[in-house]
Amino acid sequence: MFSIYSSRPELMAIMTELVKERGLEVKIRRGKADVQFLDWHILQKVVEDLYRTLPASKRTAVKCSLGLLGEQPNDFIPLGEMYHKIMNPRLVKIIQEKLFHSFLQPIVRASDEEVYGYEFLLRPRSQLYHFDPGALFKFSQQSGMQSMLDSEARMNAIRTSAMMLDRGTKRFINFLPNSIYDPEFCLRSTFKAVNEYRIRPEDLVFEVVETEKIQDMSHLKRVFDYYRRAGVKVALDDLGAGYSTIDVMTELRPDYGKLDRKLIQDCHLSAEKQKVIQMISQVAQNLGTTLLAEGIENRDEWEFLRTKVDLGQGYFFGKPAKTPLKQYVK
Repeated sequence: MFSIYSSRPELMAIMTELVKERGLEVKIRRGKADVQFLDWHILQKVVEDLYRTLPASKRTAVKCSLGLLGEQPNDFIPLGEMYHKIMNPRLVKIIQEKLFHSFLQPIVRASDEEVYGYEFLLRPRSQLYHFDPGALFKFSQQSGMQSMLDSEARMNAIRTSAMMLDRGTKRFINFLPNSIYDPEFCLRSTFKAVNEYRIRPEDLVFEVVETEKIQDMSHLKRVFDYYRRAGVKVALDDLGAGYSTIDVMTELRPDYGKLDRKLIQDCHLSAEKQKVIQMISQVAQNLGTTLLAEGIENRDEWEFLRTKVDLGQGYFFGKPAKTPLKQYVK
C-alpha cells in the first residue's frame, strides 16, 4: 500500500488525479489517499509523476508512506525522500542491509615515512551490490537515510580498526556534521562501540567531510566539543578548496587539517598552489594543527610537500585495501 497525505486539499486533488491517470485505484481515507499497486515499475512511474509535476516549493507539503501502518501524518516521509527511495531500491537495500565494509588507506609521517595511521573508506561488500561511495552518500542525503549510513559507516570502521590495528595507530573516520543533529544522542552507539572494542579514544580522529559545505558553524563546534570531551581528535578535510580556509581553521582550531587533493595535484609545478600550501602550512603551525596532504600520487609532489606538511596520504604510499600495510616501503 502506497499512501499520500497533504493538509492542502488542492494538492491532494492534483495527486489523486495523477494516480488515477495511471490506472490505479485510489481510496480516500482519513484525509489521505491510499493507492493499491501490484507492479513496482508502475509505482515508480506514479511517484515520478508526482515528483515532476509538483514544483519544489509544494513538494515539502506532501508526505508519503509505503507499507506503514500508522495513521498520523508524522509517520510519513517527505515526497522528495520517498521519490529517491522508490527510484533507487538497490541503494536502499545496500544501506539497510549494510552491504559495505571498510578499506584502509595508509597515512605516513613526513619526517621518516613510517605509517602513522589509516583512513577508513567505505567499499562494497558484494560484487552483486557495487556502488560508488560518493554517490551512495549523496543518495543517503537525498533520501533521508544519511544518519543511518553515516552511523553504520562509523561503526563498521571502529570494528574493523579493532581487528586490524595495534594500539597507538591513528584511525581517521569520516562523518557528516548534518547527520549528527544531537551529538549526545546520535553518537551514543559510536562510543558504546569504542568501549566495547576497547579502543583508546586518543587513537581516533573523526574527520568532517565536505568541509566547504559547512553552513552551521556553531553546530559543528558543538560536535567537535563533544568529541574532544570524549578524548578523540577532530579533523577538517578539503582545506584550500576555495572557501574561507583560514577563517574556518581559526574558528574551529582542528587537531588535524587535510589539504584538498586538487591543491596537491602537480603542486611541484605550480607557484600559485605552492603559495596557498605555504600559507595554510603557516596557519596550521600557528594553531598547533597537524597538516596532512592527501591525494599524493608521485615522488615529485611528495618531495615538495614533505617540508610543508606533517603527514602524507595517497596512491604513492598505498591504495585503500582490506588489510593494513605494516610499513610503507620507500
